[in-house]
Amino acid sequence: MKDVYAALLLHSAGQAINEENVGKVLTAAGVNEDAAKIKALVTALDGVNIEDAVKQAAVVAAAPVAGEAKAEAKKDEKSDEDKEAEASAGLASLFG
Repeated sequence: MKDVYAALLLHSAGQAINEENVGKVLTAAGVNEDAAKIKALVTALDGVNIEDAVKQAAVVAAAPVAGEAKAEAKKDEKSDEDKEAEASAGLASLFG
């Protein structure tokens, strides 16, 4: 995963994502990564539009959060309805 972070850092800095640069970033961070793993990453990223990939990942990551927010809103709506029902029941008991 650290090699992916290195590639993202290089992309963010506008630098070429190649084996040498990824290796330098990892070395500067004190990480000894297997050269084969770096080569596999660089090969996998060849031709990938990183901006689009990051945006797509952000959408996928945000989807569960949006779903949770909707569920929480529905839960709040139900609790408001429950509160109104309880208040009505309380008033009804006063006037028997």
